[in-house]
Amino acid sequence: MSWIVSLAVLSALIFFHELGHYSAAKFFGVFVEVFSIGFGKKLFSFHWLGTQWQICAIPLGGYVKMKGQDDLDPTLISSDNDSYNSKKPWQRIIILLAGPLANFLLAWFLLYSIALGGPKALSPVIGMVSVNSPASVAGLQKNDRILAINGSSISKWEEISEAIVSSNGELTLQVQRKNALVFVTLSPRMSESTNMFKEKIHKRMVGIAPSGDTHILHLNPLEAIGYASKETLNASLMIFQSVQKLITGVVPTKELGGVVSIVQITADATQYGWMSLFFFAALISVNLGVLNLLPIPALDGGHIMFNLYEIIRKKAPSEAVITQLTIGGWVILLGLMTLGLYNDITRLMQ
Repeated sequence: MSWIVSLAVLSALIFFHELGHYSAAKFFGVFVEVFSIGFGKKLFSFHWLGTQWQICAIPLGGYVKMKGQDDLDPTLISSDNDSYNSKKPWQRIIILLAGPLANFLLAWFLLYSIALGGPKALSPVIGMVSVNSPASVAGLQKNDRILAINGSSISKWEEISEAIVSSNGELTLQVQRKNALVFVTLSPRMSESTNMFKEKIHKRMVGIAPSGDTHILHLNPLEAIGYASKETLNASLMIFQSVQKLITGVVPTKELGGVVSIVQITADATQYGWMSLFFFAALISVNLGVLNLLPIPALDGGHIMFNLYEIIRKKAPSEAVITQLTIGGWVILLGLMTLGLYNDITRLMQ
């Protein structure tokens, strides 16, 4: 059952991406011929508002086929007024951006729902104090609860980390120790650590680790806006960085996952309740948005680059160049999909 839910979630994310393209295209008067979820053999279809809406057998993506625009054959252009090609480059760019933006917006709404539902956060309770660290020298102890740093109240562990990393000089901590209130002053020290990509970095640290205790955040609708916005931005930056690290070789290609990994992770998330499912759905939605903005021909980002070229040079790229680059883009995409599927199968066999 969880796998059915995960496939439904993935299809919904693809639907909203394509709905973004569809809505922008209709706004600019472009005729949309086909709105498809999946590829291959049609399982179900109907006509509405002049468009053929269909669900296909292979749920690995989707597409909106606009008049005069075809990724499989970029030479199929049309000069009719309701054609994609007849629109100005900036209008085409908005149509192309609308898909990824729909994914970012959907992720925001999912995270906003989580915020209103009472998400869990790591409590600001110390679980471990390193020997000879600034925290140890200052007298911090296990089970101390940090209430404030330099007068700013602390409600979750993340805020402690942010305050220490961005500090400049001494920090004054207001600490609850059993039933007593204690004030501790310490100076963070530059220390070596590793980031999420397992790179060695240097940052200001004090030598404490969380206890693992959690608590529920009770956020009002206004606070939920800030929570959703911050989480959406953080997820976007993380995925942009992941792509960059993958390209530069910091992240090995064996870490790349395909649709099987996406479905499996989403299926696992369903076991932990709707908040977990919404969180991973939001992360995947942001992932779809970011990846479609990559400047690879056959992706939205590649088409955006063609239109930017037309704006700058006052003329469109030649059909031969577009065709060759599009073929190259498909080779890259198919190669990445194959690698992702290979990695998925390898993990399943381990």
